[in-house]
Amino acid sequence: MTEVRIEKDSMGELEVPKNALYGAQTQRAINNFKISHIPMPEAFIRALIQIKSAAATVNVNLKGIDKATADAIKLACSTLLDDKNLMQHFPVDVFQTGSGTSTNMNANEVIANLASAQSNMQIHPNDHVNFGQSSNDVIPTCIHVSASLAIHNELKPALTHLAKTIDEKSASLSGYCKTGRTHLMDAMPIRMDQSMSAWSAQIRQQIAYLNSIQPSIQSLVLGGTAVGTGINSHPQFAEQFTDILSKETGLSFVKAENFFAGIAAQDTAVSLSGICKSTAVSFMKIANDLRWMNSGPLAGLGEIALPALQPGSSIMPGKVNPVIPEAVAMLSAQVIGNDAAITIGGQSGNFELNVMLPMIALNLLSSIELLSNGAISLADNAIRDFEVNQQNLEKPLHKNPILVTALNPIIGYAKAAEIAKKAYKENRPIIDVAAENTDISKEELTDLLDPVKLTKGES
Repeated sequence: MTEVRIEKDSMGELEVPKNALYGAQTQRAINNFKISHIPMPEAFIRALIQIKSAAATVNVNLKGIDKATADAIKLACSTLLDDKNLMQHFPVDVFQTGSGTSTNMNANEVIANLASAQSNMQIHPNDHVNFGQSSNDVIPTCIHVSASLAIHNELKPALTHLAKTIDEKSASLSGYCKTGRTHLMDAMPIRMDQSMSAWSAQIRQQIAYLNSIQPSIQSLVLGGTAVGTGINSHPQFAEQFTDILSKETGLSFVKAENFFAGIAAQDTAVSLSGICKSTAVSFMKIANDLRWMNSGPLAGLGEIALPALQPGSSIMPGKVNPVIPEAVAMLSAQVIGNDAAITIGGQSGNFELNVMLPMIALNLLSSIELLSNGAISLADNAIRDFEVNQQNLEKPLHKNPILVTALNPIIGYAKAAEIAKKAYKENRPIIDVAAENTDISKEELTDLLDPVKLTKGES
């Protein structure tokens, strides 16, 4: 049997594990929300603790709490952030009250109890740790802060690394020309570096989207309290809070222009999730291209060989599968699913408060983490070290009847189509069929139908 202590809140007394740092309101949430057994993400909890620490600094500056109390709160926050077992103190299920009040009070209780023990003072979770705040402005603020930090520290560096890796790999493959494909059917030639430049451009576009949303995601509503009016919060609290948090994190946070919108809605989180979704779509495209190019090695395209990372089958010896692109495709599907949940969550802004905040936080931070890790894996374990099978690139290239497109300006579309169909039917190089069916010399045809020359847009 777990030893317990008796804690009391506004609803009465109940038992709490004796050594737990949390208190009665956290325990009520544990009892009430036995749903997923998934706690709030650690990145969210860490951001929440940073918010509480910065709020304490502001509150002592504005004479809301005394310096000794503020110092005790800040020391407790610092201790928690250094705790490798931090999450043991934050067991509340994600699927809880939609405002995230249980998680806010979980943090208030843990910080207050630890601060009290360290200082031999009586630190109150509501009156001191939560002074000048409400769950309704704390949790939306924490969504923005945790997402901002995750984007800055993880996602953007990972995407930059992926784009750089693609660029470096494509530069090394500029000498390889292959058959282009549209509708999965043979099309005009393209160089490997040209094909891969599309991947890099896609990723850099996603980075640009992230940069464009930074001012919005780094806009915070702390100071709006319960409904956006700022009741019980000092008029200077919001601006001082963002100044302090900016100095402590190195990111430029600002006071939201409109507290009411930031508390009642989660439009910025929905927009950021949309960028995560479009990034996942880019990942899916790159992953599928790699899988197709790697397919075979005998009965598929076999244009490249991805690094062999592990046995591919429990029954077929020697089989090796494109495991990294498959993993990236799956995480992309998950991010797209997360976006659907966040979109529905964003619709749940009822009057003055959105009531799906914990779920939005979970899925948004999950998407950022999945994409960050996926970008590194795709770069380092798939793209950087794949090898090109030049023989499989060149074999179909010169026989490709679609090369006849280059002759359109000379012989016309209809005649070119006739030659292409004949080359397909007889399985012959297009240059031979064109030589037999036009007045163009073999020497001129060799120049006109040169695949590498065609990738340069020359006629």
